[in-house]
Amino acid sequence: MDAIETITAPVTVLMRDDVDTDQIIPARYMKRVERTGFGEFCFHEWRANGLELESNPILVTGENFGCGSSREHAPWALQDYGFHAIIARSFADIFRNNCTKNGLLPVELSDEDVDAIAAAGHAQVDLAEQEVRWEGGSAHFDIDPQIKHRLLNGLDDISLTLAEQEDAIAAFEQQRERSGPVTTALTPT
Repeated sequence: MDAIETITAPVTVLMRDDVDTDQIIPARYMKRVERTGFGEFCFHEWRANGLELESNPILVTGENFGCGSSREHAPWALQDYGFHAIIARSFADIFRNNCTKNGLLPVELSDEDVDAIAAAGHAQVDLAEQEVRWEGGSAHFDIDPQIKHRLLNGLDDISLTLAEQEDAIAAFEQQRERSGPVTTALTPT
């Protein structure tokens, strides 16, 4: 997972409320087992019906973004499409959690701030300072300290566990060693 510190970029505006995960990535495109390749299907139905959606690093949107079914594919699709941060009036809880676990920064701001950023067309999201800046304004956003640490350092669940439990994992593996033939090292004949 890539670390996030500051994202300075043009914004893509999708000012709609209650955008659900099936609109972000239709279920029929969730057949891959890897995290990549979903970007081409991001908002597929809407784009097929004329929605022009630039792939700028910052997406600005309305209330309750990411509602609907719990699927990690939605943040994967948004990231693969080119978004690194989403500024919204509010997020569905499970979607917000899926974003942070996959390196996509959800930023919740007031209606006025979201509208001002959309109008400005360019913003800077500073995770370290927990601030969004745009021409003519700035706004502070809240984020859990543990999530902030994870995103600033590019730590997903596995890398966080490895960083915090390296000694315990090594001790466990050493205790589990067994004597006898090694069957995993055999080469085919």
